[in-house]
Amino acid sequence: MTLPGKVAVAMSGGVDSSVAAALLVDQGADVFGVMMRLWVEDGRVNRCCSPADVAGARSVAASLDIPFYVLDMKAAFKEHVVAVFLNGYAQGLTPNPCIECNRYIRWTRLLADAMSLGASFLATGHYAQVVERDGKRTLLRGIDPQKDQSYVLSVLGQSELARAVFPLGGLTKPEVRAYARQRGLAIADRPESQDLCFLAGEDYRSFLQRNGGDGLSPGPILDPAGNAVGEHSGLAAYTIGQRRGLGLASNEPLYVLAKDVTANTLVVGPRQSLGRNAFRTLPVNWVSGEPLQDSSKAEVQVRYRARQVGCQVKLLPDGGTEVDLDRPLPDVTPGQSAVFFRGEVCLGGGIIAS
Repeated sequence: MTLPGKVAVAMSGGVDSSVAAALLVDQGADVFGVMMRLWVEDGRVNRCCSPADVAGARSVAASLDIPFYVLDMKAAFKEHVVAVFLNGYAQGLTPNPCIECNRYIRWTRLLADAMSLGASFLATGHYAQVVERDGKRTLLRGIDPQKDQSYVLSVLGQSELARAVFPLGGLTKPEVRAYARQRGLAIADRPESQDLCFLAGEDYRSFLQRNGGDGLSPGPILDPAGNAVGEHSGLAAYTIGQRRGLGLASNEPLYVLAKDVTANTLVVGPRQSLGRNAFRTLPVNWVSGEPLQDSSKAEVQVRYRARQVGCQVKLLPDGGTEVDLDRPLPDVTPGQSAVFFRGEVCLGGGIIAS
């Protein structure tokens, strides 16, 4: 069914967004393409909007005979994504820039700009689905479990979902590539990039060092009993659950258990000391606009590619949650997002606080 109004498609020059645009065109939608120009350090290339990416997206738009616009998002991206990334590491956290980009850039700034250009909807190449149930819009996982991106879309609410279109939600990645080949899109076999776009392929530690360096001061590594067992190169260089790169001699594998920013200490220990049964989050964005009932059962996913585990969600007065896990998880990491599900339904998520 044709959508009642113009659809802006967020294009990146990759196969997913290109196929999203092609599917909508083939369904008879009134489509135009938009591409974000994002911040990157001088002399470097942002992997989401390189000159080759822009040329590729423009070429796809031309082949689909749709208008194409490049929108300057550099200042907003630097403020709401890069600064949050730097500040997070300075506070001993492990932030997720893709969550913040979806929250503040794609589904706030880009959506507003697309509507100012006449769009009624914003389509993206995310693997997720939106359905209407009982008068509410519900966010569902994409059917391809290897590509599902509902985790990073947990920041959306009812107003955003009313404008959101995810043409790839009912497809697998192989089906998307097959459609691109069938449609004659030049980017059909383009490989994917998993790196953070503004790092331009560089290790994040080097980026932190050049852009502030807070959290990169050396300090002691302690065992769980408080004994010094080595020296770390800066807390920002480590994340909870990390095993490699500790530079410690031990009879058994050691993992990062905790980071103490105030004391500038890194705590390491054996794997059996790593798991956590509970944690707290900052205020949660509930997709439906209504929080769960207190002490509700759900499943939680604590990282983008982590497996979900059953939990009990207790509501806190500040809008955050206390999460009691059905089984211990080794990779609960402050700064990452905890996203709640019931089956295929994404309920919402909040940043892990402690």
